[in-house]
Amino acid sequence: MKSIVKIEMVVVLFALIAFSGCKKLYNLPEEKDYLSNNINYTNKVFEPIIGRTNLMGGFNGDNSTQPITFEIVNARFGDGKPVTDIFQKVPTYVFTAPYTGLEKSLAEIEAKRKIEMHALFEVRSSGEFILWGSSTNQLIKPRPSDSTNFSQDTRFFDVKIKNTGGERLIRDLQIRPFRERPYEPSNDFNAYTGLPAPDPKFPFDKKLRDYIRPYLNNVVGATTNKNLISNNDQKDVVVYIRQFKGGNGHSLRIKALNKDSVEINPAAFNETVWDKMIHGFNMQKTDKYVQYDVAYPIPLVEIQTFYAPGGSRAKAQLSYSRGSFGGGRIIANFGVDFAIYQAGDWEIVFHFKTENPKFISE
Repeated sequence: MKSIVKIEMVVVLFALIAFSGCKKLYNLPEEKDYLSNNINYTNKVFEPIIGRTNLMGGFNGDNSTQPITFEIVNARFGDGKPVTDIFQKVPTYVFTAPYTGLEKSLAEIEAKRKIEMHALFEVRSSGEFILWGSSTNQLIKPRPSDSTNFSQDTRFFDVKIKNTGGERLIRDLQIRPFRERPYEPSNDFNAYTGLPAPDPKFPFDKKLRDYIRPYLNNVVGATTNKNLISNNDQKDVVVYIRQFKGGNGHSLRIKALNKDSVEINPAAFNETVWDKMIHGFNMQKTDKYVQYDVAYPIPLVEIQTFYAPGGSRAKAQLSYSRGSFGGGRIIANFGVDFAIYQAGDWEIVFHFKTENPKFISE
């Protein structure tokens, strides 16, 4: 049996040597990689938001041999003018180690990322496109404020795709970037103009506007004893996400205002776990607000962590309890799931517009 196996191995080895010799003798071509004629993108129109890191693509290689290289070529506007703005190279934050949400300091977070020079818009080795969060309205002109999609305002580009098996050109992809929206939810301003958004119930009344609306659970009014509501029809409580002056450049402040626009002491929200709410440090608690040192954007990356259970949003939630009839306790809370993409000093403000929340027991 062993002799048969040895004979078979010799035969196979002889065949390999003979085939190799034949290739040299008859000058047979080397085997090439396979590059399908059907490679394409599932989506050819990209509408990223400036100021955020946007991953886009949907490349279908149709079983083509890896590695494949990608190159953006012939970038032009619809009227033929060359496109250059999206290829400007600017300093860009890039993570070099995984962010987990378990970091204990800003220094530990910053040690996991560094600044590199990147073109604002790039194609990656996977075929995905990326618009980096370092983009701004000043660097890239957003789509027109009147919401039109004229060809002369649209950036077109082609993608050259290659491996050793050949080369293909995917033509006429488009990128139509929206202007910066520094935070989410952002229904309080118009995505095209950046101006305050009209009230959805009365869109032609210029005196009225839309607001970010929080969720509310068991929050009742101090005078009516009725559940407070925040929707298109009734806005008892609204949210502002806005910048403030006097911070350190990387702070986040959370506060609540009563119906007279006076700060409510955070101590009133006696069930709030302030030190577990935000992935921030050096918490300061005053009689007007609670403030953290944070790293931006928030969340830093779109992965599920303790501070961002859904991956793409953090949570600001204020809770309190009060006595109920029969000796029990009523737990009430309100909050908003949010993201902030632009570094700076920001505050999340819950404004009780019509009446104050009830804190006293029944």
